[in-house]
Amino acid sequence: MTKPVVAIVGRPNVGKSTIFNRIAKKRIAIVEDQPGVTRDRLYAPAEWLGHEFSLIDTGGIEIADTPLMTQIVAQAQIAMEEADVIVFLVSNQEGVTEADEHIARMLYKSDKPILLAVNKADNPEQRQEVYDFYSLGLGDPYPVSGVQGTGLGDLLDAVVAKFPASTPDAAADTIAFSVIGRPNVGKSSLVNAILGEERVIVSNIEGTTRDAIDTAFTDDGTKFTIIDTAGIRKRGKIWENTEKYSVLRAQSAIERSAVVLVVLDAEQGIRDQDKHVAGLAHEAGRGVIIVVNKWDAIHKDTKSMQDFTNAVRAEFQYLDYAPIVFISAKTHQRVNTLPALIKKVAANHDRRIASSVLNDVLLRAVATTPTPTMNGKRLRVYYMTQVRSAPPTFVAFVNNPDLMHFSYQRFLVNQLREAFDFSGTPIIIIPRQRK
Repeated sequence: MTKPVVAIVGRPNVGKSTIFNRIAKKRIAIVEDQPGVTRDRLYAPAEWLGHEFSLIDTGGIEIADTPLMTQIVAQAQIAMEEADVIVFLVSNQEGVTEADEHIARMLYKSDKPILLAVNKADNPEQRQEVYDFYSLGLGDPYPVSGVQGTGLGDLLDAVVAKFPASTPDAAADTIAFSVIGRPNVGKSSLVNAILGEERVIVSNIEGTTRDAIDTAFTDDGTKFTIIDTAGIRKRGKIWENTEKYSVLRAQSAIERSAVVLVVLDAEQGIRDQDKHVAGLAHEAGRGVIIVVNKWDAIHKDTKSMQDFTNAVRAEFQYLDYAPIVFISAKTHQRVNTLPALIKKVAANHDRRIASSVLNDVLLRAVATTPTPTMNGKRLRVYYMTQVRSAPPTFVAFVNNPDLMHFSYQRFLVNQLREAFDFSGTPIIIIPRQRK
């Protein structure tokens, strides 16, 4: 199901980031200690009383070389376009300001639900002062304290009550996959090549695609939904207000995908931004295929493909499970191999292994490579069970989870890959103490 989107909008220094962190309940962090896996603090998954949603901190929007009011207006406009529910945050300490009134007039024109939250109402006396904000004409103000966390429960109750009715994504028998990459690597051309028709605008101007576009098609009896996304730009190059939200759209598309095609440009080689883009898919735990596009445009010899493969493996060590395909969207070279590979990776991503078979592999692994010791204590792995798929996630019951060194955890992952076909999908092993 597609998650609702909640945006926090307001002028600077009203506490948007503090409220954002409170609602997200955790620091937005890298899921693996690997180089090149980064994320801008713009978007976070959040949950309230069983209702999951995506949270946007518009304080993360940075528009270079623009006056302050222009930036505030841009933030409000983006929130109105992208969010299902808007939280308009003001500050009780400063009272109603001209900037608050300007934003309120903009929000009047929106057809989105708007909730007025008054931050820095830290005590009962200050909470009585929020009634001045009725003058903004946005209904009852909700007094909150980002520092103390008070009042957020009432605010979130009102937020989830405004969520639109959930609509299902692609049908259960349909494989949804997205195409991501930095701008101008040929994503739209690849989409067209896969579909066999010009359904997406193709241009050499970076950032042509603004919105995620879902297109259903069938290949060899298998139903697919392809999700094209806007190119993801470097932080320093995000100057147009919609560009920052292209990252949000890509993250949303990844969230709805079983498999993600990470597109690289063979002509330009591997850039740091490629690793950022790929990190989004890796962190989300999706199946990944690395697609090297424009392979027709480079001068090649007998070692070119192997050399590029070695470079990819060196730069994307955290994606060692991802198959690499060299294609040309322009000439359609090897594009016809992608649907079958996507189908295979999707099946691997959803694969389940019976506990009895799983523990046979575990016994052989422990017999060939004994568990490590730490401070005189030896790790003992008693048994393993799969607790979920997509991605395949296993719980290893041990005597002490602290003794499970990451290197032995990686060894067990490799043993699973040797025993079963998990190509294209990450594998998660969670050590848990046996009771």
